[in-house]
Order: sequence, then structure tokens, then C-alpha cells
Amino acid sequence: MRPTDQLKEEHKAITVMLDVLGKMCEKLGAGEQVSAEHLEQALDFFKGFADKCHHYKEESVLFPAMGTVGFAKEAGPIAVMLMEHNDGRNHVNQLGEGIARYKLGAHDAVSTIVDQARQFIEVLTAHIDKENNILFPMAEAHLPEEKQEQIAREFERVEIEIIGAGKHEEYHQLIKNLRTIYLG
Repeated sequence: MRPTDQLKEEHKAITVMLDVLGKMCEKLGAGEQVSAEHLEQALDFFKGFADKCHHYKEESVLFPAMGTVGFAKEAGPIAVMLMEHNDGRNHVNQLGEGIARYKLGAHDAVSTIVDQARQFIEVLTAHIDKENNILFPMAEAHLPEEKQEQIAREFERVEIEIIGAGKHEEYHQLIKNLRTIYLG
């Protein structure tokens, strides 16, 4: 499996969790209660899986490798991806603040959660589309096969050393559980 194929598979998992978050927002927006634990689990997924695992692989492994074949970090598609990663992090941080206030019963917390979640969903959905359809094909076309194999090995190292053994599977179980609850 090419490293970009692995990233695309991770995008599928992230997209499911974005759909779950969207459904949570629908419920909150309609005045229904949503489990604070489920909101925290979604937040943990976006911080742990989407950012600490997925974005880390891109920022620490794929993007530098693309830099070795002429893709600048300061301009062009990689710069856009980095900017969007940071934009997403800002929304996730504000979402976390809203969830913390929601747990304390703050009435205005729902609007913060819904607003930040919807903006995050919009940013990340467009971001995933750009990576899958523009950036990753560029990487596949320009990175030599041996470099792609090296990237794949580095991704495995990230899974073990940065994320932790078995954590990826825990996140996939969480996706399955929340998908069943919120998406049927």
C-alpha cells in the first residue's frame, strides 16, 4: 500500500467522524441533549487520530519528502495544507472549550459547539478533498518508489512511537460505536 493510500483510508475514518459530529450538532441545534462523553470522545478523536496521528504523518514525513522533490513548504499546495491544519486545530480548541462549558451546564455553550463544529466540518471536508484529489496524486507522481517505501516505514514508526500500539484500533472501535449511535 502506498503511503498516500494509507492517508486516504484515514480520511475515510475522519469523514465518518465528521458525519457523527454533524449529527451531534443537528441534535444540539434542535434543542436535544447530546452526551457530553460522546462529545469528548469525538474531540479526543480529532485531537488524537486526525491531528496527532494523521496530520503528524503528513507534516513530519510526507510534506518534507515532497520538499526533497521540489515542493516548497512556504508556498503552493503544502503551504495551503499546513494553513488548513492550523485552522482546524483552532476550531478543535474552541470546540473543546465549548464542550467543557457544556459539561458545566453553560447555556451558551451549545452555540459555541455547533458553530465551531460546523466550521471545522466545512474546513476539514474541503481539505480532505484537496488532499485526495490534488496533493496526493502530485506526491504519487513525483516521489520515487523507494522514497514512498521509506515514507510507509516512517508511517509505521509514527503509529508505534507517537500514537502507541493499539491506539489506532481503539479509535476505529470508537468510530464504529459512535457511528451506530448517531448515524444508524
